[in-house]
Amino acid sequence: MARLPKLVVFDLDYTLWPFWVDTHVDPPFHKMMELYEIGGARPSDCTQRCLRSWKDCRAWGCPSRPLHGEVEGANQLLELFDLVGYFVHREIYPGSKVTHFKRLHQKTGVPFSQMIFFDDEKRNIVDVSKLGVTSIHVQNGMSLQTLTQGLETFAKAQAGL
Repeated sequence: MARLPKLVVFDLDYTLWPFWVDTHVDPPFHKMMELYEIGGARPSDCTQRCLRSWKDCRAWGCPSRPLHGEVEGANQLLELFDLVGYFVHREIYPGSKVTHFKRLHQKTGVPFSQMIFFDDEKRNIVDVSKLGVTSIHVQNGMSLQTLTQGLETFAKAQAGL
């Protein structure tokens, strides 16, 4: 069986949900009648399926901080979209992705080589990859295909391929 990462990190905006929290929607957010739609958008069904399938694995991760400083809104959306239960660690704060990963490493003790990162912004993929993190570019939100390809890429990196 292929080795799994010890820490999985997901960017939020345009990775777990299809908008920027700081510009496309206005907090505070509210759940109305079991409708999981915020500002006309909602996370894709694939987002929850991906997280559900990953939850079956022993390794787990945390959502990454948004680019902006809208940490409270991001936390609120994780709650309203019922995504909080999928994360063992929840670290959301503004700042550099590289700094964020260094802090995650210090806090968890997980080596960079045992982490995988999903993000929609190519520049973040490039920057975080330099730390030794397997970094996966997400296009059009998380999907089971993206998750599977990411895990395959991680397994190949572990095998030295």
